[in-house]
Amino acid sequence: MKKWLVAVLSVFVLAACGDEQEASPENLQKTIDEGTVGFEMMGGKIQEATGVPKGEAKKLLDVFNEYIEASNNKDIERYMKTISKNAKGLDYEEDKKNTLETFKKYDVKRSAEDITIIKYNDKEAHIYAHMSMDVKEIGTGNEYHSKARQVTLFIKEEGQWKISGLNGMVDSE
Repeated sequence: MKKWLVAVLSVFVLAACGDEQEASPENLQKTIDEGTVGFEMMGGKIQEATGVPKGEAKKLLDVFNEYIEASNNKDIERYMKTISKNAKGLDYEEDKKNTLETFKKYDVKRSAEDITIIKYNDKEAHIYAHMSMDVKEIGTGNEYHSKARQVTLFIKEEGQWKISGLNGMVDSE
């Protein structure tokens, strides 16, 4: 895998492990095992959280979809409105800087399927999705397509759902 792809993927598949650990399948599994992020497969399917109020589910999904759409449109203001300023797994200003750099160097289009709220309480929620990403390096025209399983962590901040971290594993194709 080329360095440019790793750089792009690292911006869009951030680890909620903290600054001292890098994103890896091992760290993702450790995070899941420790309960920071969790999901359960039942018969090969992701288990949806129970007891999620319909209004809250809509708000969460709206923020998740806005995060993807804003990124696809390279709209940093809209994108940053979806990110928590008090995130557990990422630094707001660092994420903004890295995202702006990515917007300058790459055309990235992401889409999500099988979007499922897998954990919910009134302060925190997790959304699982199968993500597809098409990346084109602007300077060279190099292109890459990848798929990943992503868990997006949300927290309530001033009454609004905001992204607090991401965990993902790139699927081998």
